[in-house]
Amino acid sequence: MGHHASAWLSVPHPARILMTRTACAFLLAIVCSLAMAHSSLSRTPARSSPVATGADVLAASGFAALAGKRVGLITNQTGRVGGEHLADLLSRTPNVRLTAIFAPEHGFRGDAEAGASVRDGVDTKTGIPVYSLYGASRKPTPAMLRNVDVLVFDIQEVGARFYTYISTMGLAMQGAAAARIPFIVLDRPNPLGGEYVSGFVLERPLRSFVGQYPIPIVHGLTVGELARMIKEERWLEGLDDLDLSVVAMHGWQRSMRWPQTGRAWVATSPNIPTFESALVYPGIGIVGEAEVSEGRGTATPFSLFGAPWLEAPRVVANLNAIGLAGVRFETAVFTPHAIPRVATRPRFEGRKIEGVRVVVTDAARIEPLEVGMHVLCVVAAEARSKRVTRLFPNLKMLHAIAGTKRLHRLLMGGSDGSAIVSAWQNEVAQFKVRRARYLLY
Repeated sequence: MGHHASAWLSVPHPARILMTRTACAFLLAIVCSLAMAHSSLSRTPARSSPVATGADVLAASGFAALAGKRVGLITNQTGRVGGEHLADLLSRTPNVRLTAIFAPEHGFRGDAEAGASVRDGVDTKTGIPVYSLYGASRKPTPAMLRNVDVLVFDIQEVGARFYTYISTMGLAMQGAAAARIPFIVLDRPNPLGGEYVSGFVLERPLRSFVGQYPIPIVHGLTVGELARMIKEERWLEGLDDLDLSVVAMHGWQRSMRWPQTGRAWVATSPNIPTFESALVYPGIGIVGEAEVSEGRGTATPFSLFGAPWLEAPRVVANLNAIGLAGVRFETAVFTPHAIPRVATRPRFEGRKIEGVRVVVTDAARIEPLEVGMHVLCVVAAEARSKRVTRLFPNLKMLHAIAGTKRLHRLLMGGSDGSAIVSAWQNEVAQFKVRRARYLLY
């Protein structure tokens, strides 16, 4: 379903109203506010007109759907419309009152390190209270919602289950349902596209903030589609009566990865500064659970991995011999350093490491999770040969991120990458069938 109009028909009635109000103003907004966006990979031709996000569509209507409402906005530095932040636009829109901003992990301006608690505060630019959803509470409380008539979610995420923004979205949906206020998702592209689905489906006993829903590691959904699935599949309690609507994108198709959207990349978190880092993140992010550096504390996080005990030339030769699509591996020497608010204590800090660089040769063809599994298997074999006894220092976190204990068992049993990838094929196929009715594009 690559066409916007047909996708919109499957959205609940309130969201269809949002779309009809935006139709006339829409083309003007695309031309005016988005003409400057460019592809983040210069070798990929940009679209003649960039994909318009749900925020762009809503702004093109003059925020008609929010008229007369007190608005709570769940967002961060990625919530941009053209060259401006959505919060700044809303704060000066007549007949709309932005009364609260809700910040996920990394904070409202996106400058808090992974795992660092985010504090409540006041946005200096707008004077609006900012409530943390990554501190004492991870869900909007009744007190936070006291002056809110509608909750709006606008965050760019990266398409991996263990990236916490989608957990924040689900808990915020619960908060809205409990307060009996509508919840509107402003849709944004999945940077990995909507066709690539891969990885173990989360097993219920391993649910956590880095994995809330029974979806594969790479789910191939937009946030709007995922919100619909969370509600209708009853993955979280208390959502049956939630008034949920999605403002769909214009011009996005499932086959598109980020470069094809024609949009400029905004760092989604301190260690995802570029699309290239987001692209390799699903695989190398899991590799980082092993006793290796995954490039944190360098200029290219998740595009590097290594350890003092790892024999890089042999690892590179073994990985290149597999012939994985869209990627090659090179030896690289790097030294992780502390970077304030990005990586204050990177693994092997200050130590010179002979490691491996992951070089993306074709952003459309690479399967990043499969790459990560092959890397893990080669790293595990290297660890066995070097008598590294504790390859995963935090086994509980590995299980939480993988969504299963099977990955660890397969790695310790000496399985190769192909065997691990084969192990999830059936559950991915079942998930694709289940998700079909929630797709908007």
